[in-house]
Amino acid sequence: MTQMRSLFLQAPSFDGYDGGAGARYQMKREVKSFWYPTWLAQPAALVEDSKLIDAPAHDLSFDDIKHEATQRDLLVLHTSTPSFKQDVRTAELFKALNPGLKIGMIGGADTVQAVVDAQGSLAASTAIDFVARNEFDFTIKDVADGIDLAAIRGISFRNNTGEIVHNLDRPVIENMDALPWVTPIYKRDLTIEKYFGGYLLHPYISFYTGRGCKSRCTFCLWPQTVGGHNYRTRSIEHVIGEIKYAMATFPQVKEYFFDDDTLTDNAPRVEALAVELGKLGVTWSCNAKANVPRRTLEIMKANGLRLLLVGYESGNQQILINIKKGLRTEVARAFTKDCHELGIVIHGTFILGLPGETRETMQETMAYAMELNPHTIQVSLAAPYPGTFLYKQATDNGWFDNTADLLTDDGEQIAQLSYPHLDSKEIFDTVEVFYKRYYFRFSKIKDIVWEMLRDRDMMKRRLREGVEFFHFLRHRKAAV
Repeated sequence: MTQMRSLFLQAPSFDGYDGGAGARYQMKREVKSFWYPTWLAQPAALVEDSKLIDAPAHDLSFDDIKHEATQRDLLVLHTSTPSFKQDVRTAELFKALNPGLKIGMIGGADTVQAVVDAQGSLAASTAIDFVARNEFDFTIKDVADGIDLAAIRGISFRNNTGEIVHNLDRPVIENMDALPWVTPIYKRDLTIEKYFGGYLLHPYISFYTGRGCKSRCTFCLWPQTVGGHNYRTRSIEHVIGEIKYAMATFPQVKEYFFDDDTLTDNAPRVEALAVELGKLGVTWSCNAKANVPRRTLEIMKANGLRLLLVGYESGNQQILINIKKGLRTEVARAFTKDCHELGIVIHGTFILGLPGETRETMQETMAYAMELNPHTIQVSLAAPYPGTFLYKQATDNGWFDNTADLLTDDGEQIAQLSYPHLDSKEIFDTVEVFYKRYYFRFSKIKDIVWEMLRDRDMMKRRLREGVEFFHFLRHRKAAV
């Protein structure tokens, strides 16, 4: 068998849209952000002489990359529900340039199209030859190695007669150390300065130390589609080895972000990992549930932790019960108080429009956010992605038009859910109210100004983000 010349592609998309192979929220952001395409880099690391192109982050158009069509045997496209139509168009353009090019689609934990609806994905265009379902790393390696599609577990494909065939599922990866490091692919194919987030130091690097999440949040794609509810982790030695490589390779990096669904789900492991990170003297951050014990927080902080990304979602306890968050507001309050006292920065995320939402609960959540007072926030609209319990619940109850798009043609998120007592427009409009009420407070303005005065680079950054933020608010209303 001959190794196929393989291209892994995040296709050109909307200007400023981050729906790529690493973005948890598939939409334009309040400030321009790009996450690393880790879910593409991982199989690329398994395939010898592959190439990864992340077009949106590097501002590449189709004309910039079309020459790759005749230089490749295999094209692997990452797709998401909002970007699917555009990704299909990209596949068709590549196929027209090279009819012999084998084209497959994948969807990481941040997406659903290829994961949940392989039949629909293949039916959308004959340019798509196969879809790799669920955890696809070694599935793609098999394809690139030239193994017959009929013999590869975990794929759906179009056979020689045009019939769509669904092979047996591939078991999930239990030995996470079997996956190679992704950072060498970042070095080979990406410009790391192109990746930034409003709450992370720049430049930063992110990757995973494990997959899966034990939480059962009804809206979250990750554990319901790819990762599962069993938190499978790399050994600490494997993770530290990659950090040491990254430190030597990217001396300009100011922060490492661990993008595991919830790194703090396994307290003994995160404590042990923190101690090893502390020996290296790196600054790091991660996703966390708002229930981490103070002792664990103290160990993390003492060993380089700077920031936690925390999904509070709602300030109403019944809504948290409705979405199976597994969190009580009083626990979140105590956790947040501990973080503030220990000097741990929090980026808090909230969602409007979840089941049980009312005008009163939206006001309650805004008041809750101001009480908790994380350093920065993100406010999203409840999105019923196919494959989630929320999608089934919303469909069964007639809360939304399940044939409608999740985004505008320009990448702005649409409020899809609408209730008899609360329509989607009011939910949509409240996002802007939330942001303004939160950030246009004297205490918050003072914090931001003080942050800018202490650091010239931060001053430039916050001024840029301020312009982007106001543009975001103005443009989302016009677009919708």
